[in-house]
Amino acid sequence: MGLFKSKAEKEAEIKLDGIIRRLEMNMANNYKDNAQDNLKELEAALDAIRTEGNLKENFIAKYESMLEGFRIEMKGYSHKDQKPYWH
Repeated sequence: MGLFKSKAEKEAEIKLDGIIRRLEMNMANNYKDNAQDNLKELEAALDAIRTEGNLKENFIAKYESMLEGFRIEMKGYSHKDQKPYWH
């Protein structure tokens, strides 16, 4: 990993890390709908960054790996799939 990052890489990192922080916070607080929205936001932001094509492949691969981890962790993660305890 290089010591110096391009301006585009710094901006992308700030944007993606902000989305990830919100996603993790919403998951920790059991805000399932908000966490699902954050996951979609992360996917869209990563797609936009990927199509711009001005960032290194290893930078994009790092965030794609994180995205895939969240997808696996959040599979079936919604309130509509939750069974009420009182039934």
